[in-house]
Amino acid sequence: RRGEMAKATQLIDNEVFRAYATYAAIVLIKMMLMSLITAYFRMTRKAFANPEDTESFGKGESAKKYLRTDPDVERARRGHLNDLENIVPFVGIGLLYALSGPDLSTALLHFRIFTGARILHTFAYLIPLPQPGRGLSWAVGYSVTFSMAYKVLKTAWLL
Repeated sequence: RRGEMAKATQLIDNEVFRAYATYAAIVLIKMMLMSLITAYFRMTRKAFANPEDTESFGKGESAKKYLRTDPDVERARRGHLNDLENIVPFVGIGLLYALSGPDLSTALLHFRIFTGARILHTFAYLIPLPQPGRGLSWAVGYSVTFSMAYKVLKTAWLL
């Protein structure tokens, strides 16, 4: 079966697709948790971006002091933005990769390394860990996505 494109009706029986779905769900949930972490920091630091978000703390001038930036909020936001820049391409390219007929062991290696790299990247961002930890975890995940993209192009090149 290696090298054959999977049929839509066979996806649920395809081990590579199930592995992709599992790891895509993990990183998407991790990315969703970054929204909650950002909200947590906004609430605990009382640092909001929109005037309507400050209404529970007062009206008018007394509420304006909560329209501010906070280093912890901004760090969580940047981590979340980095997830958007990296997880969204992984989900798209990973789907094409899963459908391109890779060996299960190779696919699992790609999916696990990417997932581990993104989780490590989040910890490195939020703690924060000293560089080059965050940079290396980003580079590893990015390289995995490029590796999958290369395999997709190599398999399906029709230009």
